[in-house]
Amino acid sequence: MRILFVTATRIGDAVLSTGLLDHLLRTHPGARITVACGPAAAGVFARMPGLERLIVLAKRRFSLHWLDLWRQVATTRWDLVVDLRASALAWMVPARKRLTGKGGRRPGHRLTHLGALMGLAPPPLPVVWTAPEDETRAETLLPGGPWLVLGPTANWVQKVWPAERFVNVAQALTAPGGALAGARIAVLGGPGTMEREMAAPVLAAFPDAVDLVGRLSLPEVAAVMRRAALFLGNDSGLMHLAAAAGAPTLGLFGRSSAAEYGPCGPRALAVEADGPPFESPMTDLPQSRVLAAANRLLAA
Repeated sequence: MRILFVTATRIGDAVLSTGLLDHLLRTHPGARITVACGPAAAGVFARMPGLERLIVLAKRRFSLHWLDLWRQVATTRWDLVVDLRASALAWMVPARKRLTGKGGRRPGHRLTHLGALMGLAPPPLPVVWTAPEDETRAETLLPGGPWLVLGPTANWVQKVWPAERFVNVAQALTAPGGALAGARIAVLGGPGTMEREMAAPVLAAFPDAVDLVGRLSLPEVAAVMRRAALFLGNDSGLMHLAAAAGAPTLGLFGRSSAAEYGPCGPRALAVEADGPPFESPMTDLPQSRVLAAANRLLAA
């Protein structure tokens, strides 16, 4: 069986879509899957079993990237085309069956929308795929434990909780008598100057922390998350990777909605700022509430 799966540009959305791919791999053993996604999200699928081809869909003017993709897939007869980008592509390639997502914002969690596309309720949870070398690298970087992994960055500054509050909560958790007393700290973030600047105050407050900002591939990040006693971070792709990896994950929300994009996993929890979603600044999320939520999550 040959499947074309067109998914997201952003890392978080791409991670949420992995549950559907995992479902397809389990229900169609031996399927050969081609995944098309944006450049930032490519690493999410790099280790996926059954991956025949990974097509990186770099955005071009006048939507010419869709023409590029069509040229690469139009000569194959697909058994199934899944297009989560709500484009016309699925109807322009030969296919026995087509499933296309809907564009625009809708009520409910994004994962529920994805599950409904295949008639799956509850929807399958996201997964991560790693290779042995990723796990070895993670063990080298974060030996022993426990580890408190912090994600103080995001792709939009309005989604970033104040750095000093990350520091205060981390100090409370790792202090004698804290829920993670004696735990060591690692700091994660994406590549680029902006994320490095966001993470800088946290790194400065913990000079012994392991600095992983912009230094890992996404499969290596997923392997690192598997070693976390707790991941504490802003609403971001890293948060979704942590939850998918099975790490106890506490996601922080203000200018985004946990009802739509909260972390999904067996040990995932979101905490939101006071006031309506999309309108509340991250400064309206008190550190006392975050610390209390972290303690509840760790106790559970």
